[in-house]
Amino acid sequence: MENILENVTERIRGKGRSIVFPEAVDERILIAASQLSASGILQPILIGEPGEIEAKARQAGVDISTCKILDPANYDQFDEMVAEFVRLRKGKATEESAREILKSVNYFGTMLVQMGEADGLVSGATHSTADTVRPAFQIIKTKPGIQKTSGAFIMVREEEAYVFADCAINIEPDSQALAEIAIKSAETAEVFGIDPRVAMLSFSTKGSAHSEVTERIEEALAIAREKDPALVIDGELQFDAAYIPEVAELKAPNSAIQGNATVFVFPTLDAGNIAYKITQRLGKFTALGPILQGLNKPVNDLSRGCSADDVYKIAVITAAQAD
Repeated sequence: MENILENVTERIRGKGRSIVFPEAVDERILIAASQLSASGILQPILIGEPGEIEAKARQAGVDISTCKILDPANYDQFDEMVAEFVRLRKGKATEESAREILKSVNYFGTMLVQMGEADGLVSGATHSTADTVRPAFQIIKTKPGIQKTSGAFIMVREEEAYVFADCAINIEPDSQALAEIAIKSAETAEVFGIDPRVAMLSFSTKGSAHSEVTERIEEALAIAREKDPALVIDGELQFDAAYIPEVAELKAPNSAIQGNATVFVFPTLDAGNIAYKITQRLGKFTALGPILQGLNKPVNDLSRGCSADDVYKIAVITAAQAD
């Protein structure tokens, strides 16, 4: 795991990437921001009232002198931000309502990313997932051709590293969404130096059983191949056929995936979420994420039970996505 993070960290170091932290009065955020800034990895932007943030930092015993602090109540470009928010919401917000909405640290921080004042945002230490991602969906939105955002985890154990998706957002993705998840997960793999070989997982391997789910996966496979002909991908595959060469040789001898998959796309959120937690707890893998995929600019969600180390890692990942 450390090798993967070290490689990503060195790739972004010195590039001047800036990451917004809306929850700047949280001790975990302050510790991570201090470490990131002091090591020159990225520029943290802390959102809130400066006096309160500085007092919390002193109380936590951390130095945030090299971090940038922006206060929504005293932001020079606030009028410009309000006007841009009204334009983006296309009749769904008035100037008056925009001024109120942008007092929210998550909305304010997301607008900083949208307006190019920051490269990405990390939140969720004290806010719900909905509070973190809703501004991103409304403001930053998804990339052209992408209908759904998805959530991936990087699963790491010693020298092994895999991408699992979707484990966080889409409950029962249709064929189009599954194809998008496959393509974006392959891109996420590349960010971490993982050679993407994508397995579309199911309870069936290459027609050994038939159901509405397997039909959906077959259609998703066709869509993904049409959108990205160079992508190494196959399905539907049971996990053992995707992961164990001897099983692949028996069950899917003509597959492009011969027990060497590195990206695993699950048919439902149930399957993905259960699988990553089993892999984490029983397999003793470290789970990095969730990493939100498909947005125009990177926004990532923390767990409210996160540690300062988790904040640090997700910030590095967010900066790498911007890179």
